[in-house]
Amino acid sequence: MKDFRNLKASVRDLLTFNLEDRHIEAFALYAAELMQWNTRHNLTAITDPQGIEVRHFLDSLTCLLVLDIQSGNRVVDIGSGAGFPGLPLRIVRPQIHLTIIEATGKKADFCRNIVEALHLENVEVLHARAEDIGQMAEHRGRYDWALARSVASLRVLVEYLLPFLRVGGQAIAQKGDTAYAEIHAAENALGIIGGEVDRLIPIELPGVVERRNLVVMKKIAETPAGFPRRAGIPSKKPLA
Repeated sequence: MKDFRNLKASVRDLLTFNLEDRHIEAFALYAAELMQWNTRHNLTAITDPQGIEVRHFLDSLTCLLVLDIQSGNRVVDIGSGAGFPGLPLRIVRPQIHLTIIEATGKKADFCRNIVEALHLENVEVLHARAEDIGQMAEHRGRYDWALARSVASLRVLVEYLLPFLRVGGQAIAQKGDTAYAEIHAAENALGIIGGEVDRLIPIELPGVVERRNLVVMKKIAETPAGFPRRAGIPSKKPLA
């Protein structure tokens, strides 16, 4: 099994902080579990250790270029899949309270397995649709940060993410080369839901040709009560 110590150098070079040995051990266990589970369930198309290190772990941790974590901050990860970006962030920033929302049962089960295996506290994994949880009083407008990676186009994502945020909270959407076009297409949707784009941060991952981007959005007004619409509608009929 790869020991993931190259991740330590990459994080230092790209993000300017140092991973500790306990972090490396946690990532190695995470990767081993991911590869084992993936032999039985289709959790990810990226199954080699190098790909997991860069395209899953390092890519997730790039959110720390934006995340200003305060103790007790509530973070929600929408459509987390096998736990990205939320669980890698929780490994290195234990002060956050993390909620993972994943609609696929086996992927939610895997996330719970990692939470248990790594003894991660203050992590809740919900097997549910974001549209349903976003209408619940205990989650709506309760989060400081909302995150999503490779879930949907930005004009769909804003309807998933922003209802979870308090006014003043921020969302990060991890995007590829389509980020600029998606921002333009999502301008009206952002206005309807109560947000605006704050900034765009380009990311170059080592050995990855495609440029990654962090689209950072800010919640500037309360989301109208009708949003998010019922499950399935945002993706079928995105806000124009």
